Amino acid sequence: MSEGNNNAVEVHDLEKRFGHFTAVDHISFQVARGEVFGFLGPNGAGKSTTIRMLCGILPPTSGSGRVGGFDIYRQQHQIKNAIGYMSQKFSLYEDLTIEENIDFYSGIYRLSREKKKSRKDWIMRMTGLGELRSSLTSTLSAGFKQRLAFGCAVIHEPKIVFLDEPTSGIDPIARKNFWTLIRQMASDGVTIFVTTHYMDDAGNCDRISLIYKGSIIAMGSPDELKKSLPEKDDMQISLEDVFVSLIEDYNLKADNRETAKN
Repeated sequence: MSEGNNNAVEVHDLEKRFGHFTAVDHISFQVARGEVFGFLGPNGAGKSTTIRMLCGILPPTSGSGRVGGFDIYRQQHQIKNAIGYMSQKFSLYEDLTIEENIDFYSGIYRLSREKKKSRKDWIMRMTGLGELRSSLTSTLSAGFKQRLAFGCAVIHEPKIVFLDEPTSGIDPIARKNFWTLIRQMASDGVTIFVTTHYMDDAGNCDRISLIYKGSIIAMGSPDELKKSLPEKDDMQISLEDVFVSLIEDYNLKADNRETAKN
């Protein structure tokens, strides 16, 4: 895989096993620079395991991959410095103020004094929390916590951002506002890799990879995936229709293979 191509993420035959359990089963895909790429699947499908391998947090069992040109086996430290990562679980310190959390992450990424100030100002504008900068983070609503966590994850202006279930537990208005922010960043050339089990989130992506039981069962733009199913009774096909149909087909084929073995 070449570092000089237009892909921000490249994965080939990636596998992760935990004992006898295969969490990620030999998957391959590419994510273009500046693309909003969605990993859609139910809980336990392998989404978070994949994202942890790509972020240099979890070592793969086999396969290969590069993120931002860095090898996921040998250059985990470089990957962690080059990317932004927002975990599924709220990762900020609730006993610190909003401003103290921002200062903490500025220190982690060793921002200069000038850069620290400009990025802090940007986060305050983006979150709308400027007047509450001295308030404890624990007092924030779920939507504001999510925006603050996102701001801290991208404080160092990475060109690749991984978001693991970023809209889980927030209301529809907060989710819509968050996606407006994501699209703005993507328009500036930032690659966004987002895992989700929400169909609304998936519909905001440029391309979606449907993952189920550790395997990629389909990939394409939202429109391409919808067109893969014939329309029924003059009703428009939804992403949920596509996902349910593909899972049913996957399970049927798996049952048939098991029957043939016996």
